[in-house]
Order: sequence, then structure tokens, then C-alpha cells
Amino acid sequence: MGDQARDGAGRHRFLADAAARGITVELVERQAADSLAEAAGILGIRPADIVKSLVVKHKDGSFLFALVPGDRQISWPKLRQLLGVNKLSLPSADAAFAATGYERGTITPLGSTSAWPVYADSSITGRRISMGAGDHGCSAFVEADALTAALGAVVADITEPAQSD
Repeated sequence: MGDQARDGAGRHRFLADAAARGITVELVERQAADSLAEAAGILGIRPADIVKSLVVKHKDGSFLFALVPGDRQISWPKLRQLLGVNKLSLPSADAAFAATGYERGTITPLGSTSAWPVYADSSITGRRISMGAGDHGCSAFVEADALTAALGAVVADITEPAQSD
């Protein structure tokens, strides 16, 4: 799967989908980072402004995207309650790739090979965020409200503060 991600195909899918949805994105090439804090420093933003696109496996075998700010994590009880299910999980890296066409660290709902439902934490709204853009070493800046509207995302309180290491 690595060769496919490095040939720029993910970035091209991301950009094509953003354009088709009328979303303005600013692509930024960046060096690899070992942590969220380092990535935020490279981009000149706060960790909270980096939004992770997490792939979540539904108990029925389908998937969904959870858009989570960098300083927070999924609240499983809140997300399960919102979906009305008692079981959700994070799939393996291979399963996430099969579900989206993106490797971990590059995942985004834009350009995903399957259009899974999107759930965005309400704390991302009203601001400019950074997110994965389909390829390693590449981030995209986008207005969160334009993103969630274009994706038809359910915006709700689905996170809690991240546990410190």
C-alpha cells in the first residue's frame, strides 16, 4: 500500500473531491513530525487546530469518519449514544486503508474511496483547521464550517480531553 500512497494519488483524490464540493483548501508541504505538538509547531498552529480524521468501524461492518481536534480524543460513550449502538471500534491500519484508500496519517473524508458518514466534534466549528490531505508530508488548511457543510457531517459533542502521556 505504501507505493500507492507515495505516488500522489491520495493528494489528487483529496484535491479533486474538495474542488467538486466547492471547498477551498490550502495545501502545505511539510516535513515529517514525530508528534502532534511537533506537527503543530511546523505548521505554526495550536495542536487543537490539527483535526484528525479517524476511521471508526461500526458494529454492522460499515465505517464512519470522526473528525477530532488534536488535543482531544473520541469519547466512545458519546459516539455510541449518538449512533444508537453499543459497539464501535478502531479498525486495523490495513482495514482503514481498505475502507478509505488512505494510509494512517493521511486519512481524510475528502477523496476517500468510499463515502462513509462523517461525524465532526462541535469544537472544530467556526475556525480554520489543518487536516490530512491524502499523502504523507502534506497537510491542508480548510474552514471547518465549509468542510462539515460540504460533507453533510453530523456536528456533535463526540470527544473528551486527550489523556496526557
